[in-house]
Amino acid sequence: MATSQLTASSISARNLASFEGLRPSNLKFGSPVGVSLVSHRSFRGLVVKAATTVAPKYTSIKPLGDRVLVKIKTMEEKTGGGILLPTSAQTKPQGGEVVAVGEGKTIGKTKVGISVQTGAEVVYSKYAGTEVEFNGSKHLILKDDDIVGILETEDVKDLKPLNDRVLIKVAEVEEMTPGGLLLTEASKEKPSIGTVIAVGPGTLDEEGNRKPLSISEGNTVLYSKYAGNDFKGKDGSEYIALRASDVIAILS
Repeated sequence: MATSQLTASSISARNLASFEGLRPSNLKFGSPVGVSLVSHRSFRGLVVKAATTVAPKYTSIKPLGDRVLVKIKTMEEKTGGGILLPTSAQTKPQGGEVVAVGEGKTIGKTKVGISVQTGAEVVYSKYAGTEVEFNGSKHLILKDDDIVGILETEDVKDLKPLNDRVLIKVAEVEEMTPGGLLLTEASKEKPSIGTVIAVGPGTLDEEGNRKPLSISEGNTVLYSKYAGNDFKGKDGSEYIALRASDVIAILS
């Protein structure tokens, strides 16, 4: 197992996962329990486990059950304008190519196969799976249910959600208060309302049959504030992919 040193300066929200135009989630980090932020010295010597390295003598990895092997998309080393990014500014991708799949799982008496095939370009949940280094590349072994959707283009609006997930185009942020005061960027609150633009095939019941979601494309919905995965489309619009159970209500 390889290890690597981390310092406080290398721990930032910019190191959260992204995939092509996907933006990091708006997370707030508090002080770790028992760790003082007065001095960075307390972080020196902090050791975390890196990806498990598979020895060259092993030539293949076969996921078991409902697991999938994904080759992680290479980190962007340059900006769109060709500026070289320092390691601290490079973001871990949140997607990649499926290179191997398991045999599926059994629900009741029904055998359910994997919802993706090899070669598919997928987006997966943050922090999902186990990272391994194999044949000189980073891979991720994760459960089929941790895959958010299939993305065959470079624009997130084309994402095809899987299972019980839905893709929502987030409503635009209000620029002014009801009284006509212009809001600053810091005071603008991200809305929890949006329009459903794609839905997954639904959940599996106890007999392995799909149950269609009660949410449809075109619905305007209210969803949980901190749920799902946030993305930014090529047109600058904000999107979020989340589970149907995180949708609170349909607005009309």
